[in-house]
Amino acid sequence: MTTIGFIGLGNMGGPMAANLVKAGHQVKGFDLSEATLDQFARAGGVAAQNVNAVLDGAGVVITMLPAGTHVKAVYLGDDGLLAQAQPGTLFIDSSTIDVESARIVADAATKGGMAMIDAPVSGGVGGAEAGSLTFMVGGPDDAFAAAKPYLEIMGKTIVHAGAAGNGQAAKICNNMILGISMIGVSEAFVLAEKLGLDAQSLFDISSTASGQCWSLTTYCPVPGPVPTSPANRDYQAGFTAAMMWKDLKLAQEAAIATGAATPLGAEASALYGVYCNGGDAETDFSGIVRFLRGDG
Repeated sequence: MTTIGFIGLGNMGGPMAANLVKAGHQVKGFDLSEATLDQFARAGGVAAQNVNAVLDGAGVVITMLPAGTHVKAVYLGDDGLLAQAQPGTLFIDSSTIDVESARIVADAATKGGMAMIDAPVSGGVGGAEAGSLTFMVGGPDDAFAAAKPYLEIMGKTIVHAGAAGNGQAAKICNNMILGISMIGVSEAFVLAEKLGLDAQSLFDISSTASGQCWSLTTYCPVPGPVPTSPANRDYQAGFTAAMMWKDLKLAQEAAIATGAATPLGAEASALYGVYCNGGDAETDFSGIVRFLRGDG
């Protein structure tokens, strides 16, 4: 049994931490929400009273935080995790943040004698609950090897993408593909409606033809063809539009910084921005089909 610290027990972090508890580890968790901490304790975790309290006896610390500013605030500085932890502590940051921040924190960890990987995830809340997430990992080989047994408890696919920050690079590139493809699939269904082609017929054709993609066959944005998709639950979020917009903006920041041409990524970011600012930020990102249809 390993003592694991876990900071950020929200929609994704909570189920991830719970799976570590189920695997027999002692998990000390912290979150700003008292209700979330109470839920974590009911799942068998140990509720910590502050961020640094998770370090007590922990050989591994996992963070799942909203943005790069939060990650740097938690890790860096005299009161940060890196200054307070014992040398040799393994840190796993599963937040989705900008590549530059990930590399700044990883460099500080290395200089402090710590092991660290950036390991953002894909798979949504369902994947977090089922322990079937995909982890995209950046960091040294030895840190990856040390972290892999814990990642395998929380996920099914673990890919080492290279040096520090490369996990974040893979995540934002993947989600740029996802955002663009969801808009493309949604536009196709909207056009099909206008042309008198019903959704099931389009699905039956495109799901076995050259239009096949994950946004169509697994997460179809219209009710009916894929019973498990959020479209059949009034777009109750598995992955919110706000989270998609955040990732698309990260991709655009990286594109600007590197001089990469991503015109479709830029347009997808702009469309999700309008959708979110119209009051749909907390709906599932596939609900953008309603925006494209013009019905909210």
